[in-house]
Amino acid sequence: MKRIYLLLAIAFLCKSCQPAQEGNETNTSATSTVEGLDRTVLPIKEPTYPTSTELDARNAKAPPRFEVKAPEKAPNVVIVLIDDIGFGHSSAFGGPINMPTLEKLAANGLKYNRFHTTALCSPTRVALLTGRNHHVNNAGAIMELATGFPGNTGIRPNSVTPLAQILRMNGYSTAAFGKYHETPPWEVSVSGPFDRWPTGSGFDKFYGFIGGETNQWSPAIYDGVTRVEHKKDPNYHFTVDMTDHAVNWMQAQHSLTPDKPFYVYFATGATHAPHHAPKEWADKYKGKFDQGWDKLREETYARQQQMGIIPANAKLTPRPEEIPSWDSQSADAKKLFSRQMEVFAGFAEHTDHEVGRLVEALEKMGELDNTIFFYIVGDNGSSAEGGPEGTYNEMMALNGIPGNASQMVNHIDDWGSPNTFPHFAIGWAHAGNTPFQWTKQIASHFGGTRNGMVLHWPDRIKAKGEIRSQFHHVIDVAPTVLEAAGLPEPKSVNGVTQYPMDGVSMLYTIDDAKAKDRRTTQYFEMFGNRGIYHEGWVACTRHSIPWLLVENPPLDKDVWELYNIDEDFSEANNLASTNPEKLKELQEIFRTEAIKNHVFPIDDRRSERFNPAIAGRPDLLGPRKSLTVYEGMVGISENAFINIKNTNYTITADVEIPKSGANGVIIAQAGRFGGWTLYMKNNKLQHEYNFFGIEKTRVSSAAAVSPGPHTFKYEFLFDGGKPGAGGTSILYVDGKKVGEGKVPKTEPFAFSADEGIDVGMDGETNVSDDYREGDNTFTGKIQHVTVEVPPGK
Repeated sequence: MKRIYLLLAIAFLCKSCQPAQEGNETNTSATSTVEGLDRTVLPIKEPTYPTSTELDARNAKAPPRFEVKAPEKAPNVVIVLIDDIGFGHSSAFGGPINMPTLEKLAANGLKYNRFHTTALCSPTRVALLTGRNHHVNNAGAIMELATGFPGNTGIRPNSVTPLAQILRMNGYSTAAFGKYHETPPWEVSVSGPFDRWPTGSGFDKFYGFIGGETNQWSPAIYDGVTRVEHKKDPNYHFTVDMTDHAVNWMQAQHSLTPDKPFYVYFATGATHAPHHAPKEWADKYKGKFDQGWDKLREETYARQQQMGIIPANAKLTPRPEEIPSWDSQSADAKKLFSRQMEVFAGFAEHTDHEVGRLVEALEKMGELDNTIFFYIVGDNGSSAEGGPEGTYNEMMALNGIPGNASQMVNHIDDWGSPNTFPHFAIGWAHAGNTPFQWTKQIASHFGGTRNGMVLHWPDRIKAKGEIRSQFHHVIDVAPTVLEAAGLPEPKSVNGVTQYPMDGVSMLYTIDDAKAKDRRTTQYFEMFGNRGIYHEGWVACTRHSIPWLLVENPPLDKDVWELYNIDEDFSEANNLASTNPEKLKELQEIFRTEAIKNHVFPIDDRRSERFNPAIAGRPDLLGPRKSLTVYEGMVGISENAFINIKNTNYTITADVEIPKSGANGVIIAQAGRFGGWTLYMKNNKLQHEYNFFGIEKTRVSSAAAVSPGPHTFKYEFLFDGGKPGAGGTSILYVDGKKVGEGKVPKTEPFAFSADEGIDVGMDGETNVSDDYREGDNTFTGKIQHVTVEVPPGK
């Protein structure tokens, strides 16, 4: 028996110590056969040991402990993803924003100038982290706009296992920091399920925010699945905080398990709106954008050509008529717009600085050379979601309410501060996407989908500072990582047959700048904007424009364009009229790809889909018209709460007032940039409706409330008509009306992307300036609070 155990031990040790595969292709059969472990089926099956007849353990030898380890010399993996930054923004790709960390990695690695995203955040992220197209992940748009159709349900199928899960099951430690935005909003509550949270998707550690954006000064943070408050520091900024946590985790992991590789997904909330930049970083760019967005495009274009980022024959595409010229703006507007871009530039450089701290930590750990490091400069093109003139509060734009420069000039000095939730004007977005047409959300053109990417891996990449121009897409990152680690793509995970990855590894490009493209076809679609790349050609049609609040044309009436991008880098020469046969050929290829990937039926709606009833997606509360919540329930997401927008509703609270009187918040939703709050001050009942931070309506009881038990009621009577109409606010104490006021208008579709509902306090930013941030806990006792909307709503 001892001999059998000894043979098993020798066999196991020999099988678990083979080196990672190198070369251009992952050798699945070699990985399985040479190691003796079938890594195509996860989790890896444990060995079966013979039974023992020995009575006394002291007379027996234990078999080797089964432990899954990564292939020997498998590298660490770091994926950095910056949010909402364009191809022409960073200095590494010819832009005006100084990003020295990106430049440093590029100088010791490779720049990819034909790398693509999906044109929007959630879709890009699921594609990046799974290696499958976004519709295969059921993420046809952001999670908050999920519908009932396959391709858009918001539910990642079990047949699509994320890269993090694959690596974790193969012996990696895994962690994610920053923005996630892949969890269906109706699953963001204490009730879960947590399968599609980061820690349910293969990450051992998560520290960041779940939704699409957050206030960088007062973020809504989760540690794992637990809501936590950020540390109270007057200099606090979330990008710094997430970097601190990422560095600490890497150091601890490496200290305890130095032979175990790690995978870090570092996805900043920056540079997505709100553009929150420390003032000293924004001030570094004072006066540097006074020339305006049109001139900035020309300057960036010239630098790109000089640096070889774009070919010498690449053309600068003209500004679309839907984007206003700089010269047409007033002098006061130009001052505002210049500051908008200064703040954005400072925001981006500050972000790159924090990535630099991550890189520095890897260097000090001695792990940078053995780390395959992807620095992806944008999850889509630069964002035009701020509208023609930008907005001091981005939530207004997301609700279909454009900003007006005359209303924002008083915010020039504090633009980017905690007093603003800003986004710049569309002209800056267009300039940031130089030399291409259009912007984020417009998946038909490269202004929405082409982003710079730097690949750094000194142990493997011998070329330094070179450019690679093979056509690639975010779905190609996961296969690249697997090949680098010497791991096969799994065929089965947890008993579920896997949908094959759509991506192809990019490692073949490392040693050969002129290697033939291995990605020959790729579809694009977002809100009806669609295109197809095939063997050097692109056919596309721009169906909708994010900032134009107009009815879109019928999808079958869209006008298609045709570009030979092997000769026309920037899509400047439309060949549709001169080569109709080629256009027709590519349109058929798009249709084939669209059907295969569940792109059809196409849904071009935007703001309306924030309403689950309109969109046809699950609603956590279903048909319920009443919800009772309790003291201590904080951070309830908007999608896990009764929808009180555009309807009558009541809020009833049973409370106990102490003899000393009561102050503080009973229940509040959202924060400084829009929301509502029911609270007490100086023992009087108060309600305030905050319309996007620009118009506030407060109703108060005239007399103080006596000590003892009471029933408070707030009633809102909606005026009716179009979404966002006003209504009447009424306060009651024990059934008696004690206050009334008129709310001129209400927020039509969404209060906040991150701040939720708090019972017994108002976390993150405060809805009302009538009480203090971080010091507004209700000093009485709340039995329960019931929110109700009428039947049939």
